[in-house]
Amino acid sequence: MPRGESTARRLCGVPGSLVGRRSTGVSMSTAQSFLFFLILLGVAATAMRLVSRTAPTVPYPVLLAAGGILIGLIPGLRLPPVGPDLILLAFVPGLVFEASLALDLEEVWRRIVPISLLATVGVFLTVVLIAVLVHFGLGLDWASGFLLGSIVAATDPIAVVSMLRRLGAPRGLEAILDGESLFNDGTGVAVFSAVLGTILTGHPSLTDAGLRFAFVTVAGVAIGLAAGSVAVLFLRLVKDAELEILTTLVAAYGSYLGADVIHASGVVSVVTAGVVVARYGSRTGRLQGTQLHGFWNLLAFVLNAVLFLIVGIALPAHRLLPLAGLALGAYGIMLAARAIPVYGLLGLVDPRGASIPWRWRHMTLWGGLRGALSVALALSVAAYPQVNPDVSVLAYAMVVLSLFVQGGLLLPVADLLRLRERAVK
Repeated sequence: MPRGESTARRLCGVPGSLVGRRSTGVSMSTAQSFLFFLILLGVAATAMRLVSRTAPTVPYPVLLAAGGILIGLIPGLRLPPVGPDLILLAFVPGLVFEASLALDLEEVWRRIVPISLLATVGVFLTVVLIAVLVHFGLGLDWASGFLLGSIVAATDPIAVVSMLRRLGAPRGLEAILDGESLFNDGTGVAVFSAVLGTILTGHPSLTDAGLRFAFVTVAGVAIGLAAGSVAVLFLRLVKDAELEILTTLVAAYGSYLGADVIHASGVVSVVTAGVVVARYGSRTGRLQGTQLHGFWNLLAFVLNAVLFLIVGIALPAHRLLPLAGLALGAYGIMLAARAIPVYGLLGLVDPRGASIPWRWRHMTLWGGLRGALSVALALSVAAYPQVNPDVSVLAYAMVVLSLFVQGGLLLPVADLLRLRERAVK
């Protein structure tokens, strides 16, 4: 057995079969195991969705995380060893592209300065602060600290924005949270790729990481521009919803795969392609149909649900408990590392709080949940023997804590900040 596969199984606690063996001792075939696993995930995701309707104040990702942990307690249920590239390719393009299509580009453009600062300088500051604090505070080595910081640097406030929209919160605040989330996905994963690349070479260095970051970012943007432009041309030619959906699907996954082939940032490529399609595809008279948006909403829902449930199985509770103290400390560090860029950078843009009120800043801090992208990155690094196995567990714990603590208290915080009205423009 190849070393990487055996290590992946050791790190994830994963044997070769998907769900172990039947109680009769008869092994399930690969097809049967895969089908059983899909049915289990579908039932669990549907159940969590129904539960969320009875508790509308609880963000859906919180329930997914809880469901994943509970499913992970089922005896004998295991995942097969899955390559990190497959994890990222299967989940990330769809999630990122859907976020691009749903973005309010006009409102984002009005807030482009604070969004750009948070999504670039803010990400770098967050990664560095987390690395420094977990190194000196929790005893992690530098490489693991920077890798952990890059995994959880990107925010995923989809549940926050959805709830704020229902409350009637200011559109400007929604745009800051949404825009920062989309663009810091690209920056965060580019940093992640650079840090992981230097770790895998066995000779980590800031210079090497910087050069890798520059390459993966520039090349990713170039491929995304090309893929998005081709998609817009096709959208001008197609006349039915099915081909429109297929065109956007190819643009999302094709741009990611194209960047991945040359070792550029697939996420940067997908973000770029998605923004191009959202901006110029609408001029063709397309991208307005309910079928297209319905498809991407459904796909994002399925990908989110499956990803959280899979990680609940791959990183079950018995692996989280021994690191509970470290996880709480890491979560506190993550909040502190988020606060400094938010208040510092937004304070530079608007020192007096005229266009970005203080209550917006407080919600930008509290609404910076971590989500599906961080989960995918955490799951992907578990397959590498060169990576400290505690990194993936800590990262997942930090995501879960952000969902339970920040997500669970989201409505009281929104009420405390008086964000139920669009009183502030």
